Amino acid sequence: MHVLVINSGSSSIKFSIFRLNLGSGSRPEELYDGELGGIGTDAPEVRFRDADGKSLTADSDIRAATVEEAIRTVEEAVSAKGLPTVEAVGYRVVHPGPKLHGHQRVTPEVLTALREAEAFAPLHDPVAVEIIEEMMKRLPDIPHFACFDTVFHQTMPEAASTYAIPEQYRQQGVRRYGFHGLSCESVVTQLREAGIAIPPRILIAHLGSGCSVTALRNGASIDTTMGLTPTGGVVMGTRPGDLDPGLLLYLLRQQHGDAAKQLETMMNRKAGIVALSGLPNDMKAVRKTAVDGDAKALLALAVFTRGIRKAIGGFTFLLGGLDAIVFTGGIGEHDAATRREVLAGLEDLGIALDDAANAAKTPGIRKVSNDDCPTQVLVVPAKEDWMIAVHVGEMAG
Repeated sequence: MHVLVINSGSSSIKFSIFRLNLGSGSRPEELYDGELGGIGTDAPEVRFRDADGKSLTADSDIRAATVEEAIRTVEEAVSAKGLPTVEAVGYRVVHPGPKLHGHQRVTPEVLTALREAEAFAPLHDPVAVEIIEEMMKRLPDIPHFACFDTVFHQTMPEAASTYAIPEQYRQQGVRRYGFHGLSCESVVTQLREAGIAIPPRILIAHLGSGCSVTALRNGASIDTTMGLTPTGGVVMGTRPGDLDPGLLLYLLRQQHGDAAKQLETMMNRKAGIVALSGLPNDMKAVRKTAVDGDAKALLALAVFTRGIRKAIGGFTFLLGGLDAIVFTGGIGEHDAATRREVLAGLEDLGIALDDAANAAKTPGIRKVSNDDCPTQVLVVPAKEDWMIAVHVGEMAG
C-alpha cells in the first residue's frame, strides 16, 4: 500500500509518500517527500524529491493562492507519471476537540466533529478541514485518515488535564489536551525499534517553531507544557507560552475593534522569540545576531532557554527523578547551543553533556551526554509523518 501523508501549517503543506506492507509487521518506508510553501502569497514554491534526494519538481507555474489551488498542486505532484498510485491519505490534525478520542478514518461525522472543534483551534483546524475536504474531492475512491497531535497525551491523569475553572466550561471540553503527541510517540517508537530500553522517567523537549516539554513514565505521557491549545507552555518562535491570565485581560482592554481576533493574532504570530528579538522566526538569525552582541537577541535566548530549564526542573520533581532527556524538533535536533544553554546549571540532576558529541552533526539517534552521566541526554529526530503512516497502516490493515 502507498500512503500519502499531509502535514499542513499556516502557509505551507508538507507531503510524503510511504510504502507499507500491510500485515508484514514491517514499518513504513518513505519513498518521496515534498513541501509547498508560500501558500496565499504571490511567490509559492514547491520542493519534491525521492528518497535519494533527486528533485522531482516539475518546471511549471505553481498556483497556491488558495487552499484549493494548493491541494491541486500537491495532488498533481504526487500523481505524476512514474509515481506509485496513492491508495490512502493520512493527515496531521492538531486538535480533535472533545468528541474525537483517537486517530480515525475520515467520515462525514468526523468532519462535522472537526468543524465543531474549530473554536478550540481556530488557527489550525479550519485549514486542516478544508485541506481534507479538497483532497477527498480529488481522491474520492480511497480511504482518508485523521491523526491527532493530542492522542498520545490521553494517558495524562485527570489532575494533569483539568483546569480550575467553572464546571460548565469543563463540560464543554475545556481541558489540557497537550500537543506534539505524534512527535513524542515517534521518539518512543524509534527508541524501542533501535533496541534502546525506554527509561522509566524521561522528558522529551520538542523544540522548533512550536515548543513543548513532556514528562513520560514508562513511555506514557503523564504531563506536558501545552494545554487547551498549542499557544501555552514554554516560550516559542511566535507564541508566548504561559502568561498571567490578568495580562491577557489587560491586553484585551488595550485593543480596538475585534479585540479577541487581534489578541489571538498577537498570541500566535507576534509574540515569543520574534517579539523579544525583533527578528524573523528563525533561530539561526537570532543566534547570529546574539553572537554580535545584540541585547534583544541575547534576552530572547535567555528567556527561551530559561523557561525550558524550569519545565525540566519541575517535571523532574514530579517524576521523582530523571533518567533521560530527549531533544527533538528542528531546534532540539540541530541547535547544539540551545541544548547546552538549556542544560546549563542542571548538573545536580546528574546531567553532563559531552561537548564533542553535542557539537557533532551526526544524523539519527545519538547520545550527547558523558558516558558516566546518570541522566542520559539523547537527540532523536521527530518523525511525525512516519508516525502518521504507521497509524494509517494500522487503521487500514
